Amino acid sequence: MLPALDHIDAWIFDLDNTLYPATCDLFGLIDQRMTDYVARTAGLDREAAYQLQKKLFREHGTTLSGLMTLHEVDPHHFLEDVHAIEMDVLAEDRRLIESLAALPGRKLIFTNGDAPYARRVLERIGLSETFEAIHDIHACAYQPKPSAHSYASMIESFGVDPTRALFADDMARNLKPAKDHGITTLWIDNGSEQVGELGAGDWIDYRTGDLGAWLAAIVKD
Repeated sequence: MLPALDHIDAWIFDLDNTLYPATCDLFGLIDQRMTDYVARTAGLDREAAYQLQKKLFREHGTTLSGLMTLHEVDPHHFLEDVHAIEMDVLAEDRRLIESLAALPGRKLIFTNGDAPYARRVLERIGLSETFEAIHDIHACAYQPKPSAHSYASMIESFGVDPTRALFADDMARNLKPAKDHGITTLWIDNGSEQVGELGAGDWIDYRTGDLGAWLAAIVKD
């Protein structure tokens, strides 16, 4: 274990494009269903719906949050619909599985998705028994990352000491609020950053393009 990480006793991970490679493009399947959902809800063609979808994401943190604000969409209905996808593109990564198992302390999930979807992903990639708990969009009261509220609710829900926690996410902008709370940050820099990129600022403590390789290296030390 790297000396600088000896104090970490809570390892908190984003889900999508963090615990599996962004090249799987699982979110691409969800993204298509989101566009269709926005088109039906707002009465738009797919091109206009796609533009609105991305606008909602930029301005509200998630498409769901924007739809709830502007169209009073039922979050449970939305999430059930957009997550109704096959997961054949996902596979187990033995190095990641074994490295996570070797980490000392708690392992936790902090996602803008919902827990049923997260559990399906974790089962598919061989991590269904790895994580103690999932803090999802419902637990965040639909205030998604990078909303400061979501981090405060996650910290309270998990009962973690921020100064003894590490948070890994593939979106750089989601790491700044974590750092503001005193959490050590790890950017999974794999090209999945979508919009609102802030780059690698001073709120990023560590950076890797491959979570499995990074964890394998630190658990060996």
